[in-house]
Amino acid sequence: MKHFSPKIIAWYELNKRNLPWRNTKDAYLIWLSEIILQQTRVDQGMAYYLKFAENFPTVKDLAKAENDKVMKLWQGLGYYSRARNLHTAAKTVHTVYKGKFPDSYDDILSLKGVGDYTAAAIASFAFNKPHAVVDGNVFRVLSRVFGIETPIDSSLGKKEFYKLANELIDKKNPGTHNQALMELGSLQCKPVNPDCSVCPINMHCYAFAKKKVANLPVKEKKTKVRNRYFNYIVFRQKGSIAIQKRTAKDIWVNLHDFPLIETTKELSEEQLFKSPEWKKLLGKTKFSIKSVSKPYKHILSHQKIYARFIEIDSKESLKAVLSKDVLIIKKKDIRKYAVPRLVEIYLDKL
Repeated sequence: MKHFSPKIIAWYELNKRNLPWRNTKDAYLIWLSEIILQQTRVDQGMAYYLKFAENFPTVKDLAKAENDKVMKLWQGLGYYSRARNLHTAAKTVHTVYKGKFPDSYDDILSLKGVGDYTAAAIASFAFNKPHAVVDGNVFRVLSRVFGIETPIDSSLGKKEFYKLANELIDKKNPGTHNQALMELGSLQCKPVNPDCSVCPINMHCYAFAKKKVANLPVKEKKTKVRNRYFNYIVFRQKGSIAIQKRTAKDIWVNLHDFPLIETTKELSEEQLFKSPEWKKLLGKTKFSIKSVSKPYKHILSHQKIYARFIEIDSKESLKAVLSKDVLIIKKKDIRKYAVPRLVEIYLDKL
């Protein structure tokens, strides 16, 4: 479509949102925004972007930061592997590239946590390189406009969409073209009930003409969601509380939560208190159960967590009864540690 790029760029210049990462060519800040905005809405990610940019204004600042500080600033945003990869990649830029963000697509792609989409975004936005950005918004616009029914989550579909996106890109102005296409999908060509009557390319849109807007794009895979049951044991003793750092290859790595008994199904309190796991964790500890919280439901992309918090008042020193990997801290200091959103919600209600 010869007029595709000029039409969406003209629309973009009139309708684009004023976002701080669009007012810079600093590849570090653009990269920071892209990592934060993966799987995150702009209105939610904005505060995190500003917070990171203030605390770590350069890639060197981020590279030299303590891991716990990075994770604490990320707290509540979810998908914590993004934060870990961000920190690792910043160290790579600082050491391997001497603090200068790489300007080639392949070098950007080699950074930890950077995929095709993010590498193309940085290369085009910061360095005006002609690499097409293909995200969910772009998949949706292209599938509807060109009537592509190949599933977007199939290997064949990804090849087809990337090929088309690179054919359409304005090679003289790739950054603005990519921004325009993404913004069109975000503001205009929405997933549900878009107002096609005011779309700048509705006259060329297959889905609009054929009344197939609701049917495109097509997905073939459905993510299987598994249920997990968390029983947090909140040990307390004379103003102290026990927490632990998650180090296993699982969700929330490097965040802090409480000693945990995970079960394969929901147990009653009586069943839990009689379980071998309960006896192993509490052993011969002298304690009293202060309270058992109501169930909390926490939904992740591939998991549903059902959690409850069991507050235990220990009559003995926590250091004496708990393993060495458990941290004993003052209860008032717990907000200094990065915790999962689920634990944060529980703490807010204490």
